[in-house]
Amino acid sequence: MANTYFSFKSFTVHQDKAAMKVCTDACLFGAWASLHALKPETKRILDIGTGTGLLSLMLAQFTTATIEAIDIDENAMLQAKENFTASPWKEQLSVYHQSLEEYMRGQHKKFDLIISNPPFFENQLKSAQHNRNLAMHSHQFSLSLLAGGMADLLSEDGIGAVLLPYQRTEEWKQVASKENLILFHTCHVKQTQDHSFFRSFFLLRKKKKEENTSGTEIQEEISIKTGLDYSPECKTILKDYYLAF
Repeated sequence: MANTYFSFKSFTVHQDKAAMKVCTDACLFGAWASLHALKPETKRILDIGTGTGLLSLMLAQFTTATIEAIDIDENAMLQAKENFTASPWKEQLSVYHQSLEEYMRGQHKKFDLIISNPPFFENQLKSAQHNRNLAMHSHQFSLSLLAGGMADLLSEDGIGAVLLPYQRTEEWKQVASKENLILFHTCHVKQTQDHSFFRSFFLLRKKKKEENTSGTEIQEEISIKTGLDYSPECKTILKDYYLAF
């Protein structure tokens, strides 16, 4: 049975209500996004599919921006609300029980950063647990919807940050391109140097007028572990969050 909470240096994530628990790749993504996507001018952030609220809390640790989070699962929304309220940044954080489509209706705000760890397993076998289905399967959520939402809700200089399975990298690039979103920083993640890549992190922005879509893209790789220990690069990225580092 998964632990009912996960303690970080500056906050605690309770996860007894949420179907998807705190995991290393999501933590690494949140820390990586905080490092590369947060800017001094970041004033408004949207977290799509917040789950426990993990990514919002990781960002809040290093910004004074207002952060809005949404989730289609009511239990996840309640979990995130509980975690936000117990955090040092409760005044910055808010969460809504809405799908992205519902949230976008009548929405006129633009965001300087939109972050998402979306449902993964489109058109694959569904589990018997409804909440886990909502969290892990994208039968109610597509990459096209995510890209379209980012294109609509990002400010002109805003940044989108997305975590996906590595095998969906090319699909995401094509979907993003159709929405005139340019990927400018990609990070592929593997468990160890001996494993294949299993996750990818992406930063993207809106295409400028007359801009060539084949711009320069930063590409990097991270291994989570070296032997039985976390890798030096992983420790560096997570040092401000993990109690063990």
